[in-house]
Amino acid sequence: MPWAAARCVPVWRGARGERSLARWRLTAREAAKQSRRVWIPEVTDVASAGQVAQLIGKAACAVVLEPAAEASLARLSLPESGDLLVVVGPEGGITGEEGEVFRAAGAIARRLGPTVLRTSTAGTVAAAILLTSSGRWS
Repeated sequence: MPWAAARCVPVWRGARGERSLARWRLTAREAAKQSRRVWIPEVTDVASAGQVAQLIGKAACAVVLEPAAEASLARLSLPESGDLLVVVGPEGGITGEEGEVFRAAGAIARRLGPTVLRTSTAGTVAAAILLTSSGRWS
C-alpha cells in the first residue's frame, strides 16, 4: 500500500499517480506469476497517514521503520497469528508528527540495522526479517 508521507518526493496525484500505481500493480502481478503464487497481492490506492494509522490499530503487530529507533527489528517478539504491518517511510524519513500518529495507533518503532537503507530496499529487507523470525516459512 503506497502512502502519501509528508516528505514523499513523488506526487501521488493525477496522471502521474495513476501511472505509478499501474506500474506497481503490474510489478505485483508479474512477480506473483514468476513465483507461482495462487493470488496476486493487491496494490491499493494511495493512503493518507490517518488511513495507515487505522490499519495499524487493526494489525496484530505494527512496526514503523525508523533509523534512530533503539531496538532492532530482528529482536521483535512476534504474535503467533494475525497481520504484521510494516510502515516504510520516504527517503527523507517519517516526520515527528507522522511517527506520533503511528505510535498512538499502536505501532512500535524499530530499526533494520546500523545503516539506513533506501525506501525501495527497506520494505523487502523488513519482510525477510519478519518472515524468517515468525516461523511462517517453516
